[in-house]
Amino acid sequence: MLTSGIPSFSVITTASGPAGPGLAGTGSTANGAAGAAGPFGDLLKNTVAGIDDLEQQASTAVEGLLRGTGVDVHDAMIATQKADMSFELALAVRNKAVAAYQQVMGMQF
Repeated sequence: MLTSGIPSFSVITTASGPAGPGLAGTGSTANGAAGAAGPFGDLLKNTVAGIDDLEQQASTAVEGLLRGTGVDVHDAMIATQKADMSFELALAVRNKAVAAYQQVMGMQF
């Protein structure tokens, strides 16, 4: 049995990265499937909150540019592009998830 790959996998799942520290508890068997839903829900909430924050920053930058309060054009453009790209990424992930769900629902067992 190959056990050399197991420690590297456990390091990946317990590391606090873009997915957040919530993944460390997904391996517990005491909570079962209900325990695994919590960190994923937290991940979705944090992602949506991050996208919302980028949208608000872009809106503030554009508003500052229009009012002439010292916001540079390139800063406003960078903020709007970050917000646009994050929204496009979230939309693409959602579309892939919906397509995968529809494909699974179309399977015959």
